[in-house]
Amino acid sequence: MAPDTASPHLNVSLPHQAVQVARLYYEQGLTTDAIASELGLSRPKVSRLLSHARRSGLVEIRIHDPEGESQGLEARLHARYPFVRSQVVGVPPGSGEELWLSRTATAAAGLLNKLLAPGMRVGLAWGNTLDAVSRALVPRTVQDVTFVQLNGSANDSEFVSGFVNDTILRFARNFSARAQLFPVPTFFDEGSTKQAMWRERSVRHVLDLQAQADILMYSVGSAQAHTPSHVYSAGYLDAFDRQTLAAEGAVGDIATVFYRADGTWDGLSLNARASGPELSLMQRVKESVCVVSGLGKVAALHGALEGQLMHRLIVDEMTARAVLEMGSGT
Repeated sequence: MAPDTASPHLNVSLPHQAVQVARLYYEQGLTTDAIASELGLSRPKVSRLLSHARRSGLVEIRIHDPEGESQGLEARLHARYPFVRSQVVGVPPGSGEELWLSRTATAAAGLLNKLLAPGMRVGLAWGNTLDAVSRALVPRTVQDVTFVQLNGSANDSEFVSGFVNDTILRFARNFSARAQLFPVPTFFDEGSTKQAMWRERSVRHVLDLQAQADILMYSVGSAQAHTPSHVYSAGYLDAFDRQTLAAEGAVGDIATVFYRADGTWDGLSLNARASGPELSLMQRVKESVCVVSGLGKVAALHGALEGQLMHRLIVDEMTARAVLEMGSGT
């Protein structure tokens, strides 16, 4: 067995060494014994590096089965919504929505790990789905990355939400990155108050970071979700707000900015008081990633797709099928 000592030119970082081993194994077809011999590593070390490459997202293994349900749904989504790259996550027959969310969150965590590069800014819209994604991340250090909160989290019962802060900070700590929180109300009492605050330098700093984001990650909010979206369940909306949204035809929200079944958002009254960004930001940013799981979010996801409010979609297969059925009128 080769000793676990590499020559000086192989004394490199763990991610680089893992990529080196993965290329030899997956692209050139070398055995672990051959790789160990070539690189001067032990066979267990090679196995550990291969495992690290898979866990951290450096290697993504997907089985392309022409008869596979997930691949078929991805093809149908692409045919109907060619602007979006979809990843449909397979789930066991008869499984519950908690498992669907867990598997979808793991897939989203893997995608973020693959997309993230030094110097990037990542905008995050908080909620139950992004909280699940934050818990599925694999630790990795990426230099000079900033995670910025896209919408405020304060309401009349607490100024700073521990749920929201914990989610954003979990992302940042996972990648040894910075976190830019946004300690403003989720919804202002008056639109004029929001406009005045948006002129403050400290607030403008956060808004500028949001506008400069390289990646956005978010879900769609819905009052009908199996586990109601946090904005609906944690006291951010009162009865009058809910009645107004229903009367105006809102079907969902992204970063607490609401939209209709056709994906439009102009003229919805609550948006004038909302702290989230204009939804056109999701169209402008190259990597806008929408993560959705659960049948209660089907109408909200359908509206977001109709409005082209994402460039990537990660969704469980049950929800994907329901969205396609809704779009076809069946």
